[in-house]
Amino acid sequence: MQVYIVHRSEEGQTLEKYLAHILPAAPISFIYKLFRKKDVKVNGKREDKKYRLKVNDEVKIYVTDVQYQDFAKEKSFFANDKIKEWIIYEDDHILLINKPRGILVQKSTPRDESLDQLVAEYLIHQGVYVPETERAFKPGPAHRLDRNTSGIIAFGKTHQALELLYQLFKNHDLINKHYLTLVVGQMEKDKDSINVPLKKDEQTNNVYVSTLDKGGKTAKTVYRVIKRFEKYSLLDVTLLTGRTHQIRVHLAYINHPVVGDSKYGNFAINRQFKEQFGFTNQFLHAYKMGFGDLPEPLTQLSRKQFVAPVNDQLLDIINTLNINEEEIDL
Repeated sequence: MQVYIVHRSEEGQTLEKYLAHILPAAPISFIYKLFRKKDVKVNGKREDKKYRLKVNDEVKIYVTDVQYQDFAKEKSFFANDKIKEWIIYEDDHILLINKPRGILVQKSTPRDESLDQLVAEYLIHQGVYVPETERAFKPGPAHRLDRNTSGIIAFGKTHQALELLYQLFKNHDLINKHYLTLVVGQMEKDKDSINVPLKKDEQTNNVYVSTLDKGGKTAKTVYRVIKRFEKYSLLDVTLLTGRTHQIRVHLAYINHPVVGDSKYGNFAINRQFKEQFGFTNQFLHAYKMGFGDLPEPLTQLSRKQFVAPVNDQLLDIINTLNINEEEIDL
C-alpha cells in the first residue's frame, strides 16, 4: 500500500489524473482496474475517478511494492538557480521566463537540457517545490516555443495556475503575445493579417498552407511594421491561433520569410547573415506578453504587460541595419 497527502500545488486534479502521475509507467487499464477493485481510497473512502482532490486529502493506493517499483518513475533533480537571471516575473503561482535561443522547453530525448527541468530545479533550490512530497505535480509550461525561438514563456507553479494558463492560451482572449521578427523584403502595408489554414505533416514535422476541406486548421497571424530597412522589415507579430511554425509559414507564404529560417526561409540570405553576423537561427523573439482581467489565482497579473529583453546578437543585427537612421521604438 502507498499513502500520499495531497499538496497545495496538486489541488484540483481528478483522482484518475493523480494516479496517472503517481504511476506514470502503468497502463491505463491498470489504473482503471484499481478503481474497479476499490483499491483507491481518499480519506478512507472509495471515491469516483473524477473526484477532485483537496489539500491534505489522504490518498491510499493498494499496490504491491513490486508493482509500485515497476510503475513509478524515479525523478532526478539537482537543486540549482541557473535560470535566476532569466526570470522576468514570479509570484506564488506563475513564472515568466525569458527563454534563451537554443534550449528546448521540454526534452525530446533523455539527455536534453530542457527549460521545464531547470524550472523544477530552480524551485527546489528556492524550497518551494519538493518532488518527494508533490509526486503528482511538476511545475510546467503553459505553451511552447521552438528550440531556436527566444523570449517569454509562462510556467505554472501550481496545478490550478497551470490549468488556468492552458485555457487562457487556448482561447487567446485574455493573453496577448507579441513576437519580434526580421523578414526578407520591405512590407507594403504598415499592418495586416494573414488568415490561411495550415496543416502539419506528422511524419516530417513540416507545416504547409492547406485548405480546411483538406485537413488544414484555421490560422490567423497579425503583423505591424516597426521599421523598414533597405532590404528587410522588422515586425511586431501577434498570433490569434497557435499552430506549429505558424509565424514562419505564414510569412514565407506572403514571400517575406523570417531571416535565418532554415526550414521555410530564403537560404541565400540566410548564408549572408551567417557570414556577416555568425547568425544561424531564425530571427524570432517572443518579446512581449500582456494580460487582461484574470481570475484567481492569477489576479496579480491582471492588466499587466511584460517585456523580454532582446539578446545581444539580435540587437547587433538591428543596429547594423539601422546605421544612420532614427532610433527604433519597440
